[in-house]
Amino acid sequence: MLTPVEVRKQVMDYLEATECTILESSPLHVTVKLSPRADRMLTDRPYYWSFVERTGVDPETLSFSFVFDPEKYDALAAQAAERTAQPRGGARRPSGPGTLPGLAGAGDAEAGAELGAAQPAAPGGVVPPGVSAAPEDSILARYFGIVPALPRLGPGMIRREDVTYGSKRLRQIWSAAQDEGRCLQLFEDPGQRQRTTLFSAAYEPWLAVCYKVEMTCDLKREELHFIGVSLTSGLIVPDFQARLESRELTPRLPENIHIQPSELSLATGADRLEGYLTSKLALMDYTWAEEARQRLELELSIVDIYYAELLKEQDEEKRLSTREQYNRRRQETTWQYEPQIAVSAVTYGLFHLRST
Repeated sequence: MLTPVEVRKQVMDYLEATECTILESSPLHVTVKLSPRADRMLTDRPYYWSFVERTGVDPETLSFSFVFDPEKYDALAAQAAERTAQPRGGARRPSGPGTLPGLAGAGDAEAGAELGAAQPAAPGGVVPPGVSAAPEDSILARYFGIVPALPRLGPGMIRREDVTYGSKRLRQIWSAAQDEGRCLQLFEDPGQRQRTTLFSAAYEPWLAVCYKVEMTCDLKREELHFIGVSLTSGLIVPDFQARLESRELTPRLPENIHIQPSELSLATGADRLEGYLTSKLALMDYTWAEEARQRLELELSIVDIYYAELLKEQDEEKRLSTREQYNRRRQETTWQYEPQIAVSAVTYGLFHLRST
């Protein structure tokens, strides 16, 4: 289970990678205007995007306020609203740029830091839940402050969504990140010093694949194997992720570097990775599969005993119906208990790293 901090980091990484515009941010929430790329993946508006493609008009993307810790966020917002409704000294304190309404006292700094800086609200009524003002308005103004009398609809509306572990929106972001990040080409960032040096640096091309190995019976186990092979030397690195963790990567070709020519083709490199993984799986302990087959035989024997007398029915129509049920039950039991291993590629790509 992920904490709100971990969920926030993953969402922010996705928003930054898809070049979304961050309007407001705090440890508890982020208000963002989606980029066209993210809007296509997250808003499920195929008819609108087909209209944009046909007419060539500039797209109007949607905006959201993603809340990562709803309980704490709502508590701080309610606290700020209460201070606004009951100001100290009997007079309402004016709000200005960078000042949260009702949060100017000694205990207001923490709530202001959590909810983010705000802009003054426009005159009007209170925003109903789920409807907000323009993107430039503050987080408190959208939910508890002053807004235009007529609600803004369409792309100008900012919708609040609670993004927590297990939420539909988080699963959607994971799915979008997986689809878009399935195939990569990244370069190691050489740093400013390399950009200004006289000689170019040599980069070695690596083909890396993150394999998911699923071992299933009536139980299930999954493993990830991130393996890389050098296309120049043929060296295979079993834990390629550890090699990437200490390096800054960029999708653009850096200045003052050159890529070494490949000795292996992509197809040859992929064959070597598959062969390495196959040999590694062959050395695993498969006691679990033997135990699963024993449970399968036991379950099938129970099914056979249960249907043995029923299959002796004299009525042919009933006997045929029972036979169909018997065969279907055996197939379902076999599907549930039969040990299987499935291997799939989750992510793959070319990584150009500085030669060592």
